[in-house]
This record gives sequence, structure tokens and C-alpha cells, in this order.
Amino acid sequence: MRDINPTRHAALAALARDPLTVGVPTEAQPDIAEQFVNWRWFIDRDGIGWALLDKPGSSVNTLSETVLSELDSLLGLMERVAPKGLAIRSLKPSGFIAGAEIREFADMTDEQIIDERIGKGLQVLDRLEQLPFPSVTLIHGFCLGGGLELALAASFRIATREARLGFPEVMLGLHPGLGGTWRSLRIADPIAAMTMMVGGSPLSADRARRAGLVDAVTEERHFATALRQAVDGKVKKNRVVNLASRAAAFAPARSAMAHRMRSEAEKKARPEHYPAPYAMIELFRDYYGNWSAMRREETRSFAHLMVGETSRNLVRCFFLREKLKSYAKGLEHGISRLHVVGAGVMGGDIAAVAALRGFIVTLEDREPRLIAPAIGRANQLFERRIRNEGDRRAALDRLMPDPAGSGLATADLVIEAVPERVDIKAEVFARCEAAMRPDAILATNTSSLLLETLMSGLKRPERFCGVHFFNPVPQMPLVEMVEHDGLDHSVRGRVLSFINALDKLPLPVKSRPGFLVNRVLTPYLMEAFLAYSEGVKPEVIDQAAVDFGMAMGPLELADTVGLDVALHVAESLKGALPGAFPEIPDWFRKLVAEGKLGKKTGQGIYQWKDGKPVKQRPPGQPDVDLQDRLILPLVNAAVECWREKIVEDADAVDAGLVFGAGFPPFRGGPIHYAKTRGVGDVLHTLRQLQTRYGERFGASLGWEALMPQ
Repeated sequence: MRDINPTRHAALAALARDPLTVGVPTEAQPDIAEQFVNWRWFIDRDGIGWALLDKPGSSVNTLSETVLSELDSLLGLMERVAPKGLAIRSLKPSGFIAGAEIREFADMTDEQIIDERIGKGLQVLDRLEQLPFPSVTLIHGFCLGGGLELALAASFRIATREARLGFPEVMLGLHPGLGGTWRSLRIADPIAAMTMMVGGSPLSADRARRAGLVDAVTEERHFATALRQAVDGKVKKNRVVNLASRAAAFAPARSAMAHRMRSEAEKKARPEHYPAPYAMIELFRDYYGNWSAMRREETRSFAHLMVGETSRNLVRCFFLREKLKSYAKGLEHGISRLHVVGAGVMGGDIAAVAALRGFIVTLEDREPRLIAPAIGRANQLFERRIRNEGDRRAALDRLMPDPAGSGLATADLVIEAVPERVDIKAEVFARCEAAMRPDAILATNTSSLLLETLMSGLKRPERFCGVHFFNPVPQMPLVEMVEHDGLDHSVRGRVLSFINALDKLPLPVKSRPGFLVNRVLTPYLMEAFLAYSEGVKPEVIDQAAVDFGMAMGPLELADTVGLDVALHVAESLKGALPGAFPEIPDWFRKLVAEGKLGKKTGQGIYQWKDGKPVKQRPPGQPDVDLQDRLILPLVNAAVECWREKIVEDADAVDAGLVFGAGFPPFRGGPIHYAKTRGVGDVLHTLRQLQTRYGERFGASLGWEALMPQ
């Protein structure tokens, strides 16, 4: 988050380089540059000490062992100097502290070692809490995870209105481990604190103040005044004592509260898939009010979760996300104006997301009435995502209906999102190229057509590529950047950077049938269609996939994407890769012919009501055999794509399927899942399925590279 007054950071940095050590004994003035790498300090004219965190070589501060060790030394120095108070803040314009340094614990496998390292960190925060003078954390931007745990150990927390505070550890299969659970519950509304920790979403500064996590909210320019007031005892500590906190002191009431929390958590994640939220709830239920016991059990629970399979795979997915971001690192897009041709669901939503992210967008279709629904959806998106009314209006102003296609002449990038027919796209491309600037980029949102086919009539094919978004565009994080051998390298870089600027994850893929995600998803969908043809209820099929951990069952997914789109992709891949896929069922073609396309028409495999499929509750226990029948064709296709080098490497395959296809993150990706389960076991099961159901379960080439050496 951009700091609202970066000038103050520059001033603080200057003071840190030339500290005002007023009233500090000479022996307490070490060579600052040599003693601390990450921290700067000075004593201001009011006699208040300042500890300024500025991790070198990084745009954000993270809480590492070195940062904590240096803070310990700095606190010792402050104890000797004995200032009136201590102010702790960040010199990074991006925020306070963005969390712990994940790389330091990514490979830890010993609970005892983790316990010991956590213990050392807790001692540092205890030292901060026990200083003989007031300590104040001045928070701007993001204050997350370990950063919030550090802040909670201070006497006061003062935040800018734009600050965001939270514990996202649950996203990594963990919960707070440096005292975050018991320190937050000790001072805050327990329901608000638990909701924040279990959900993983940050709170605004105002909400954090109401919850009791922040003592005061002010403008950044008033930090100095608020600091002096806190040090002088003129800021009241914001400790929330309400009905919930009183009730939580009684075990029966606390047990009922925990039961309610668990029921809410189960709606979002299963304990066997994501144990961290449930571990937090157990800490609350069993130890709330007994802070020393909760401190001990928090550390034990954190260490246990960290060595667990879920956390290790979620940490892996964190690095997979970073890998995708790295494709755009250091690249500039130079794009300010976007023109989108096709105002259907995909084109309209691409335009809306671009306008949301600050681009000027013109949206073209044959008639104004075809554009109106897209503008309506965009307005709904802006209302959900933008709090300030003026900013919402500005975003809507950036999105302009353009039935005449006037925006083509000024666009830096043109994205085509018309129906998946080569003849229609060829006509659009010819018209676009005639009106576009020679230096503009032309891109297609095709989901399955090869670029080599689409660019055959282009005058400037080197400036043409694919940008394959996934439905629903506002929610799906991945965008496949489809490249061909003749693509200009600078165009490639600009498009990757543009995707990143949309807050999406770019994945470069080769122009091959189905690219990566659709190529791998199609066998999964087709097997679900065949099971449905055999009389297996759709709810049972979808539940088998959800039991495995998929975000959505295959039949519901097909309905959501659109059965017409799914049929087109299946037909394209079957034609391009004969023998790789089974026959397309007649009932599937019939539904499409009758216009029963799924969610967008209200009827498909399911009937849809209020945007949700009408389902019956599936009976019985999870069907592991059906799970293998659905999932292993997907895994098989993922290995095949790896062998064919459709993407850079196996990690890129896993990243694409986690962030583009809903493969469960807690399993680490399909190829990683195969390795974890055991390649021999997967191949044995594929052979069994092949015997039972036919050649479509034959193992792809490429498995030999995964076999243990």
C-alpha cells in the first residue's frame, strides 16, 4: 500500500543516518551502521527513542531471525539509554511489516527445533512488552502476521486510516506463532479476533480499533503528536471488555462459541484438508484466559502444523505464486489504454478488471444493448471492491462503451474476446489491424485455438499473442500468456507485465492444443461426463472431486464455464489430439443444441437458481475409486504437458493447475501430488483403471522422469 506521506520516511531516514542522540551517554552510542543491518535508531529532541525498520534490498519489511535478533540488541541499548518512550515504525513506504520471512522455515521438519526458534522470538517480544517505559508502534500500510505480533507486544498501537492489520498465517496452513493468538485475545473482542485469525483476511484500521487491536487511528502527519500523547499517558489503552469477552471466561459459553466457530469454518474448509483454523479454535476453547498455558500450547500447535503436509504444500504454493509473479519482474508494460472487442461475459469482465486497476478501457460490441450488461456487471464489481464512492465513479468513468470501435486508434493493447470461431476472429483481426497503431499489441482471449491458425492472415504477427483469462475473470488469479515462435520478445515482456498490473498471475505457455489448463482439465471433465452417462448422479460425481479437495466439482464447473465453451474445447482437443480423449457423449451435445448451457441460461447439467446449482445431498462416504477415476486423468495429462514443455518446468505445471484450475493447494499441485502419493502407486492405479474402463487411462509418456532413481 502506498504511504500517504513518503516525505516523512525520507526525513526519518536522514535522522537515522545522523542521529540526534540528545542526553545519551557516549558509551551508549555505537557505530550504528556496523551494529545493525535492518534497524536504525535515534533519540529525538523530546527524549523519545526511535527504532526504524528498513530491511535492505527489499521493498517490504519481513520479520526474520536476524531482524528479531537485532531488535533484541536494540532493545537492550534502549534499556541502557532509558528514553521517555520508544517509537517503532517502518521506513518502507509499502507498510510496517508484511509478515514472517517464509523462506526461513520452508524446509523445517523437526518440531523441537521449531519450538526452540519460536521460543527465542517470543523472548524478544516479551522484552519489548516489559520495557520500563512506554513503547508505541506507528503503523502504516500492511501490518501482517509477525508484524502484528510485534505490534501487539508494544504498549500502544497507532495506525493510519489506510493501514491493514491481520493474521494471514492460515493461508499457509498455520496460525500465529509468536504470541499472536493469546496477545490478541487478551486485549481484543474475542469474536472479532478469532474471526480475523480463522478467516485470514486483514482488518481496516478503524475495524481493528473497534475490535481492540489498535489504540488510535490518525493521519500519518499526526503521528508525532499521537506518539507524544501516548508516551505522556494521554492516550487510553483500547482494551475491549464486552459481553463476548466476559462470556468467554466461562468454559460452557466458550465451548458453545467454539462450536459455532467450527461450524462456520466447516462451510469453507474441511479439517482434514486445512487443520489450522480448527487448531486455533481449540486453543481458544481450551485455554482462553489462561494466557501462560495458551502461550505454551500456541508454540506446540504451531510447530506441529508447520511440519504437517498441509502447511508444507501451502508454503510450496506460496512460492509457486512467487514464481508466476517473477515472469513479470523488472518488466514495463507501457500500456495505459486498452480496447476490448466483445462485450460478452469474458470480454466485459476483462474490461471491468482492467478499469478497476486503473487502465482506460474502451469496450466494443455490435450494438450498445450488447454492452450494457457488461457495464452493469462492472458497476457491481466496483461496488464490491472499491470502498470510496469517488473512486468507484472514477473506475466507471474509465470504462467506456464503444460500439463504433473508436478506441482502436488510440489503444496500446487490443484484446479480442469474440466467439471461438476462426472466421469470426479473422474478420475482427483484419478490422483491428487496419485501425490500430503499428506499435500497438493485438491479443486474443481464445481458450483453445492455436495462434498459428489465427495469425495466418495478420500483417504484424510478431505483435500478436494470446491472453487466456479464466471464468469468472474477477476471481480467477491466473492468465495464460500464449506465445508463438515469431513473437517479438519486447511484446512478450510487455504483455506479461500488463497481466501482472491487473493483479493477475501470468503464466507463459506454448501455443499447443488447449494450452496448459484446458489441456489438463479436459480429461477430468470428460471422465465426469462419462460417469454421468453411466447413471452416476451429478451430485455424487461433484462430491467425489470436492472430497479430494477440488474447489468445485467437474459438472458444476462445466455448467459455470458454459457447456457450449466446454464442448468447443473438447471438440478442438479431440480433433487436434486424436485418440487422446474418449467420445463426447450425445446427451452433452444435445444440451448445447437445446441452448441449455449451464449457469448463464439457468439450465444445464444442473438447474440454476439465484446463481447457484440446485443439488440433492449426495449419500454415503467419499468414493475414493471415483476420485481416482476423475483425478488421475488430470494428473496424467499434467505429466504429458510437462514432457512436451508446454510450460517452463514441472513447478509451472503445478502453479498453472493450482491457480487456474482449482487443484487443491494443500496437495501442492498435480505433479507434486503424484510424487507425494508415490509414482508407482499412481501408475498401478492407472493400469487398474485402464483394465476396467479402457485405453484412455493409459499412462502418458513422461512418467519415467518422475520415477525414483
